[in-house]
Amino acid sequence: MIDVQVLPNGEGLPLPARATPGSAGFDLRAAEDLTIPAGEWRVVPTGIALAIPDGWEGQVRPRSGLAAKHGVTVLNAPGTIDSDYRGEIKVPLINHGPMPFVVTRGERIAQILFAPVPAAELRLVERLADGHRGDRGFGSTGRS
Repeated sequence: MIDVQVLPNGEGLPLPARATPGSAGFDLRAAEDLTIPAGEWRVVPTGIALAIPDGWEGQVRPRSGLAAKHGVTVLNAPGTIDSDYRGEIKVPLINHGPMPFVVTRGERIAQILFAPVPAAELRLVERLADGHRGDRGFGSTGRS
């Protein structure tokens, strides 16, 4: 269970919800009207704050329809919301499209998924164990 607080700028907006029973994410809505010029980004408030439990994170992801139809996506996708953050959820949207994009209050602008975060620890070593790829990075496995 994740507690949601509606902030003054979010009053009257629906709470985040899954669009269908099979949806992985909960839709986030804009809490104000604004325009994102072509090639620019804006941070869009949602009017909510969340209490994500310890051991979990919120992953803010783009909505495929905004990306495919308008070239609008989440700038730092996926964005992470840590379990100890209690401020307003805000979404940095970037407009890769050729025209200004108008965001309307109440419009679904992104989605948030909740995922467990393993409690990993780092250990300093002199040398790493060999791996199959070694230090071959970007594109080393080819395209097909």
